[in-house]
Amino acid sequence: MERTTDAGGAAGDKVVSLREAVARHVRDGDTVSLEGFTHLIPTAAGHEIIRQGRRGLTVVRMTADIVVDQMLAAGCVARLVSSFVGNSSAGSLGELRRRIERADPEPLEFEEYSHYGMVCRYVAGAQRLPFHPLRSYGGSDLPSVNPGIRKVTSPYPGPDGRSEQIYVVPPVNPDVTIVHAQRADRRGNTQIWGLTGVQAEAVYAADRAVVVVEELVADEVVRADPNRTLIPAHAVDAVVVCPRGAHPSFAQGYYDRDNAFYRSWSAISADPARLRAWLEEWVYGTADHAEYVAKRGEEFWARLAVGEALSGSVDYGRRL
Repeated sequence: MERTTDAGGAAGDKVVSLREAVARHVRDGDTVSLEGFTHLIPTAAGHEIIRQGRRGLTVVRMTADIVVDQMLAAGCVARLVSSFVGNSSAGSLGELRRRIERADPEPLEFEEYSHYGMVCRYVAGAQRLPFHPLRSYGGSDLPSVNPGIRKVTSPYPGPDGRSEQIYVVPPVNPDVTIVHAQRADRRGNTQIWGLTGVQAEAVYAADRAVVVVEELVADEVVRADPNRTLIPAHAVDAVVVCPRGAHPSFAQGYYDRDNAFYRSWSAISADPARLRAWLEEWVYGTADHAEYVAKRGEEFWARLAVGEALSGSVDYGRRL
């Protein structure tokens, strides 16, 4: 079923500003999925949620990293559901550690799964299943700290005639999923290459979906390379064009990972005053992500430029 068509454009045109997308689709108290694995992390979207002062959010993110730390420091997040927390091989997340370890400045409700457990939750959510089975919690202590991980008896007997007990995880169905991607057309057909993560499953699991992209392309570009379309238009409510919106992560083919920023974040976030000063300068002090990009300066972005590595083309064939 086709999702909402945004007013003001041609039929099926879903392109809006990031400010409008967040205002329309992210509400106080929502469960918000922010997905992107290693690259294509929806940082700009997280910053806009901070600017708009959203509160009481449950954030679902497999790899809770810098953008989650920033949203916590801004007071947006009441509950975190994740399978990894950390500064992506470069250190700690100071605000997250203060919240979990010392309830400073207030407690954070934290629900932990394994990576595969989160994948299974998204798959169950996307398929509207009541749960998803998995074997990987055998021998793990996660079930002892997370009551959402349970066991059921298989309805099918094994070779020995007995039915085994197997771990299951519940579905996750966010109110809104936000993902970053390389490109989309105006209707929301979204193309991703490189590491793909669980963006498609997270979108299908959600009630609403916002796709933030590096560039908007014509329908013909999407049709010429259909296998890169991981998220089809019917699953998308809003398309936002936001170049460099995944910084400090990278967007394969567009810009590199800002390793220096990752290395600096541990020291920034370790000091609450310094962290809040960073937010004041780079998030609250910028009207939108375009201003954030301009404030960084072209010399900065030139250091993250990447060379060309074309993947070739294929012939799908057509009837003569």
